[in-house]
Amino acid sequence: MIRTFKNFNPDIHKTAYIDEQSTVIGNVKIGKDSAMWPQSVARGDINPIIIGERTNIQDGTIIHVTHKSKYSPGFSVSIGDDVTVGHSAIIHACKISDRVLIGMGSTVLDGAEIAPDTMIGAGALVGPGKHLESGYLYLGSPAKKIRELTQKERDFLIYSAKCYVDLKNEYLT
Repeated sequence: MIRTFKNFNPDIHKTAYIDEQSTVIGNVKIGKDSAMWPQSVARGDINPIIIGERTNIQDGTIIHVTHKSKYSPGFSVSIGDDVTVGHSAIIHACKISDRVLIGMGSTVLDGAEIAPDTMIGAGALVGPGKHLESGYLYLGSPAKKIRELTQKERDFLIYSAKCYVDLKNEYLT
């Protein structure tokens, strides 16, 4: 379901795959070769959501933003290129850089920033305002730096994104 909200029409690249059971509302931009899988939601009703190229938002993931108030400066969502967001993740008002893997069931909260080449394990909680350094694996609730990524794991970040581009192409044919 792709819907306009307050004169904002989602801007979806012609090569992106939006599953008919996903929801994209309002001020959302989705880049080249990216995919929104079944039951995923990108609700850009208060601030913008930008999803880069070759990024996959897997089943059941929720992406939302916050508005400016006396309690919050207000945040949009920015997700970079070659990002894999695992099933049932919650991405809320944060910035995720290029080549990041967000594990299944993880939560990334308001004002958090995830640097490039980072892996966040399944079920992790990245708290508000937390900044995760590049090149590390983070696990737990709250998420903690565990160790540096191996070269094999860094290579997997690109491999994962490419596999999902290939899969979305199968769905488009």
